[in-house]
Amino acid sequence: QVHVVESGGGLVQAGGSLRLSCQASGRTFSTLTTGWFRQTPGKEREFVSAISWPAGKTYYADSLKGRFTISRDDAENTVYLQMNSLKPEDTAVYYCAADDAPFVNAFSYRAYDYWGQGTQVTVSS
Repeated sequence: QVHVVESGGGLVQAGGSLRLSCQASGRTFSTLTTGWFRQTPGKEREFVSAISWPAGKTYYADSLKGRFTISRDDAENTVYLQMNSLKPEDTAVYYCAADDAPFVNAFSYRAYDYWGQGTQVTVSS
């Protein structure tokens, strides 16, 4: 059983930065596909970014490329999402997700079996 926990959300002004962290227990991130998704009320969970397994490729939503960066620290078994130049439309609950099957569709929230509880990111204008 894999357990993931996010942290690092908060309130930031537009143009600011936040770094979200996702820690796992039960398995190392180097053997998991790990994704970040976000959700606002009334909308479907939206893909943000992912690191695939076993290839280790990184993926981003087109609209977020250049502002968000996903990374992984294997020594700390932590995946990060660095978010820069934040905009009010980035306001959402951000979720970390993981899956232990290889070659899953990293873009689809349906591919992930393990989810964190979410962390709120609020960007004020």
